[in-house]
Amino acid sequence: MLTLKMITENKDEVIRKLAKKHFDAKDIINQIIELDKTRRETQQQLDANLGEVNNTSKTIGRLMKEGKNEDAEAARMRVAEIKEYNKSLDETKNLAEKHIQELLVLIPNLPHDSVPEGKSAENNELVKQGGIIPELNENALPHWDLARKYDLIDFELGVKITGAGFPVYKGYGCRLQRALINFFLENAREAGYLEIQPPYMTNADSGYGTGQLPDKEGQMYHVTADDLYLIPTAEVPVTNIYRDVILNETDLPVMNTAYSACFRREAGSYGKDVRGLNRLHQFDKVEIVRIDTPEHSYQSLQEMAGYVQALVCKLELPWRILRLCGGDISFTSALTFDFEVYSAAQKRWLEVSSVSNFEAYQANRLKCRYRDDNKKIRLCHTLNGSALALPRIVAALLENNQTPDGIRIPQALIPYTGFNMIK
Repeated sequence: MLTLKMITENKDEVIRKLAKKHFDAKDIINQIIELDKTRRETQQQLDANLGEVNNTSKTIGRLMKEGKNEDAEAARMRVAEIKEYNKSLDETKNLAEKHIQELLVLIPNLPHDSVPEGKSAENNELVKQGGIIPELNENALPHWDLARKYDLIDFELGVKITGAGFPVYKGYGCRLQRALINFFLENAREAGYLEIQPPYMTNADSGYGTGQLPDKEGQMYHVTADDLYLIPTAEVPVTNIYRDVILNETDLPVMNTAYSACFRREAGSYGKDVRGLNRLHQFDKVEIVRIDTPEHSYQSLQEMAGYVQALVCKLELPWRILRLCGGDISFTSALTFDFEVYSAAQKRWLEVSSVSNFEAYQANRLKCRYRDDNKKIRLCHTLNGSALALPRIVAALLENNQTPDGIRIPQALIPYTGFNMIK
């Protein structure tokens, strides 16, 4: 969340920047400023009262020594009166602080100056693209038909066991999944990321720390009996490793990677966007997470984007990078680059990764800080990216590499699959 200092000292700038995210912040910012005024005035009165209590307490001792018992008793009554009044002041201050926190979590992160104006995905800015879009023959099949033809994925069986959006992988489909996971993890390790194997469920504090709660509560699976949440991405448990942690500047950047299953309710998704592997409730993903200094975080973002670009190039997939506009960027992100690959049989671009800098927004929630060279405690910047999400990568690999003899495996992936063709 935004810091109270940022809001109170830069009110007009905060309101202006949030307008790019189509968030009208004027009323909520004014409420926060008024509550902060109440908090500060109440604290000043409490401090003044404490000073009076301390001085009066010293006076009581002197009066007692001088035998002025009646005056001492009057002073005691004054101290008791002040302490009773302080209870009311404490309650007022605590309520103001509580209300401020409740309002702060409702405010999105400020977009970076480079975020383009726009209301929806149609307004995202094309940064660059590469690769060759294959020309398939007229009998080319979409991945859901290829999955059935080669017995790779059974969508209907998943519906029987669980429901829509929970496919069952089989045979070469399983081996392809496992190969991609290992391929992504090994590439991350070679790039300097430390592998983490996180839990697949987190508590509410973790969801709050990375901003899934309360903003995305409706998209998360909630295990109500234990008040735990199935993770929507490994970003949540991995970033929360650093909740309430003070790092040394020499420890930064922290670079972690993790494979996990991901669980998302994705309520309200219909039509062609959900066909086959296009949108699932359970899917596999390898995530990369960085913790960095504010001065270096945007260099880290560019490095992460370059790393993801290298992955899709190794998989021989046509790709493009989009800078998300204000209306499409997430609640918590300051700047996001989306990676898409082209699905030749569907003839459409599929998002396979988002790489984002959250600046200090998550770190302020997490209390993830570092000690700089001058021993000053500062908030870190947090970043994360998909590297990569498997379902749409699989969809594009199957469709783009179909031949009359079977489905060709990209050269870089063969050492991980152990086969060069799905027949």
